[in-house]
Amino acid sequence: MIHSLKKMFRSNYLFTFGVIICLFWIVAAILAPVISPYDPVSQDLGNRLAAPSAEHLFGTDNFGRDIFSRVIYGGRYSLLAGCLTVVIAGCVGTFYGAIAGYVGGKVDTVMMRISEMILSFPSLILAMIINAVLGSNLFNTMFALVIVAWPNYARLMRSVVLSVKENEYVAAAEALGASRMRILIREIIPNSINSVLIMATTDIGNQILMFSTLSFLGLGSAPPTPEWGMMVSDGVNYFNCFWVAGFPGLAIFTMAIGANFIGDGLRDILDPKLRKEF
Repeated sequence: MIHSLKKMFRSNYLFTFGVIICLFWIVAAILAPVISPYDPVSQDLGNRLAAPSAEHLFGTDNFGRDIFSRVIYGGRYSLLAGCLTVVIAGCVGTFYGAIAGYVGGKVDTVMMRISEMILSFPSLILAMIINAVLGSNLFNTMFALVIVAWPNYARLMRSVVLSVKENEYVAAAEALGASRMRILIREIIPNSINSVLIMATTDIGNQILMFSTLSFLGLGSAPPTPEWGMMVSDGVNYFNCFWVAGFPGLAIFTMAIGANFIGDGLRDILDPKLRKEF
């Protein structure tokens, strides 16, 4: 695996580029108090909508707040929401799909009908409804995203488990008297997880976009939280001041595309059909 990653860094420039982008935003978010020259919520009404300059690298918004500082701090909220949503939804969907696929029969049918019921709604609309009912804050937005995301992992995991459970090592474990739970945790899931990892890596960018979209619509974090989607929404009324929405929009774009580049690279490493090339 390590050898494959080294070759991937040397041969796949998009994967390397994606890693650099994601590491940049992660480090920037962690070191935000050190990097940011201003308080992200501090207002200076005498310096509203100032263009990018040496004093304010990304300019200021309609309240005179430094956009560079807000973009750096905004990474904490957007990255946290995207990564935690993927981790929670991935774990829930993985175990749910693994149980459905391994047990089979009526249990599988009922469990998958539940996931399909959620998938039958447009993801963004369902997330908006859940968030509107629960109230707009970071936790509720993440909860809404988890609800609409986990069925995708469940369906993927179930499809892989249906194939994996037919392998001889599973039959051998059953013949030795291992419990279903032990077989599921020790044999089924470890040999089915690659596809989920690839999907999770790519999905980080998608969840950041979803979170930013909800914030853009006023259903995310409450003002004056420096969150990328909300910052883009603030800039809608100031098209003549491109920096207000442009820089947070660029942050969303680069983080999403970086995560997708990493997901494509991991697919090349973990997919048995492509692994021989590395």
